Amino acid sequence: MSASGKRWLPLEANPDVMNQFIWGLGVPEGEVEFNDVYGMDDELLEMVPKPVLAVLFLFPYSPQVENERKDVHGQGLGSVRKEIPENVYFLKQTVDNACGTIGILHAIGNLTSSIKLVEGSFFDRFYNSTANMNPFERAKFLEMDREMENAHSVAATAGDTEAKLYVEEHYCCFTSIDGQLYELDGMKPSPICHGPSSPDSLLQDAVTVIKSKIEKNPDSINFNIMALSRKGS
Repeated sequence: MSASGKRWLPLEANPDVMNQFIWGLGVPEGEVEFNDVYGMDDELLEMVPKPVLAVLFLFPYSPQVENERKDVHGQGLGSVRKEIPENVYFLKQTVDNACGTIGILHAIGNLTSSIKLVEGSFFDRFYNSTANMNPFERAKFLEMDREMENAHSVAATAGDTEAKLYVEEHYCCFTSIDGQLYELDGMKPSPICHGPSSPDSLLQDAVTVIKSKIEKNPDSINFNIMALSRKGS
């Protein structure tokens, strides 16, 4: 159970659902969109619209993942524990099943300088309100935000499968900030830096880390990758 005791319905790993969600909250429809990543081979990665701005990864939340979460040093997978740069937008997760929305908030929150959000929209107001908060204060702000809770609920019931309160999967976000690949997971103590990256190599760099995570769950097929790409490029 997450810290707040609250539990939302989970978001389906469906680009159509994610796109309607972000467009309705203030991301200009003509600028960016989520797309499925159908495989991790180079040929399939080349099919993903470029440039890729962020990557959402859905994976089984296993006991091993829980142990990694409790590791306050955030070690593993070649990651480097660093102080959070001020320009990395990060918030903690205190609501069960909110990981899809938090993954989106991490993706968009680290792109506000390159995506012009609709003025006065939910995202515009949310990021302006939380800009100077720490990750825990942002989590509390989200926890109390009924507008986001309602929008999340609408998106969670818009998928092709029946939404269930209890699931065993979890989302995290990857993005490139100031030449570094960051893994942003609200269930972990802080962002994890995975080394050098760039907008051109973000997808491949994220997939390299994702492959390492998948290798830890060889018996599971419950993985999904979506890329947030700029449209019309």
